[in-house]
Amino acid sequence: MAGKSTTTVEVEIFGATYHVRGDNNSEYLQDLAAVIDGKMQEVAAQVKTVDRTRIAILAALNVADELAQCKQRLGQGGGSEAIGETISKLTGDLNDALEA
Repeated sequence: MAGKSTTTVEVEIFGATYHVRGDNNSEYLQDLAAVIDGKMQEVAAQVKTVDRTRIAILAALNVADELAQCKQRLGQGGGSEAIGETISKLTGDLNDALEA
């Protein structure tokens, strides 16, 4: 079995530049970064803190809430298994990116 091919993409999230590794789809990684950047901007506009870590955690909680709501709407049928797999993959991608 051949190993997965990965690519490194430079993304900007909340004014900081990160080099993110992922499967060969740089546009997808850029899109994910744009979602997180947008969520952090949204959170920053609603809170009084300028602490980037707190803003990132609140943004992550918002994204997790959105995922949970999607999972709940799909019910406990076959769709929830696919969501779980996607969440696991994204979690792995995030871990890989943070280790880069």
